[in-house]
Amino acid sequence: MIKGALEKVMSQDMSEIWTLLNSDEKRKITDNFTLHHFKKNQIIYAEREQPEFLWCLLKGKAKQYKDGVGGRQQITRLISPVQYFGYRAYFAGEPYVHTTAAMEESTVGAFPMSVVKELIDGNRDVAWFFIHELSRNLGNSDTRIVNLTQKHIRGRLAEALMVLIEHYGYEADGVTVRMYMSREDLANLSNMTTSNAIRTLTAFVNEHLIVVDGRQIKILNEPQLHKISKFG
Repeated sequence: MIKGALEKVMSQDMSEIWTLLNSDEKRKITDNFTLHHFKKNQIIYAEREQPEFLWCLLKGKAKQYKDGVGGRQQITRLISPVQYFGYRAYFAGEPYVHTTAAMEESTVGAFPMSVVKELIDGNRDVAWFFIHELSRNLGNSDTRIVNLTQKHIRGRLAEALMVLIEHYGYEADGVTVRMYMSREDLANLSNMTTSNAIRTLTAFVNEHLIVVDGRQIKILNEPQLHKISKFG
């Protein structure tokens, strides 16, 4: 079962790194690959824990966040299938600086970082793969910091909606965002209070940009939301 799940993943979005490995290296990954199942809101790993695994979300949705002043969370990254996470702290030689939790029932694969290190030591292409991943993530983080600190709340919320669309897409109707996020999580993603997030959502509804039904958000005017996220 585990080998089949790994082969399925590697044949899809993770094929880039899979093609960099020889048969012995592939076997090493297969022999050390484990599957983990998490319920909604269950923590995958917590801030200050020691990093042990390279994680890959296979099914479901997950978030990375830090607890701030007064226990308020700041969501720093959304994770969608099939993405790696949880390895930066190991390379830095430090504990995790954030917590990662499932946002719905999720299946996650894991490889020991000690095995990843062996692959990097023996395969320069694997090393460059992770350098590329870390560099891209760093660039995205820098952009996000600027956006969260300098944009008006309308721009921040519109950007959050664009991020949800980018990561999770739409339902079959082509307008409902395939992520049913609480107002609190939406606020934590947008760097604002929950009350401000609710007011801004209501404003977008009144402007006929979106329709809100509970936790479902239907996008009526994506180009205008994109414009607000860019210039807001």
